[in-house]
Amino acid sequence: MGGAADCVFCKIIAGAIPSHLVYEDDAVRAFLDIGPLSPGHLLLVPIEHYRTMEETPEQTAASLGAALPRLVSAVRQATGAAGVNVLQNNGRCAGQEVEHVHVHIIPRSSGDGLGYRWHPKSYQPGEAETIRDRIKQFLQG
Repeated sequence: MGGAADCVFCKIIAGAIPSHLVYEDDAVRAFLDIGPLSPGHLLLVPIEHYRTMEETPEQTAASLGAALPRLVSAVRQATGAAGVNVLQNNGRCAGQEVEHVHVHIIPRSSGDGLGYRWHPKSYQPGEAETIRDRIKQFLQG
């Protein structure tokens, strides 16, 4: 797909914007977030420009996934974090600010104040089966 001229991550990948690169291979790069939620907050991005995960080829998504265990481990060890959030947002309403697929790796510690908004709900009778069947239908084609 190539880079997008106005994409900040594409500019970072091209070297037009400096970054604190920590990892790279043929498909992905990881660098420190310029606005970290905690020290060591990384962004893992594919080198090729894809706006959302559903636009991303399976092989590229596999490369993102393959890099995660090693990066999470390195971040935990380097920061002494007790835990790590691994987040991937798709679409503005889901919190995606840069329209280039990226995965956040965020070091966490007890009492860090970051939290997250998680308000679980319940399915109405028959709703889970209906949505399950619709998802399966779209998976089939």
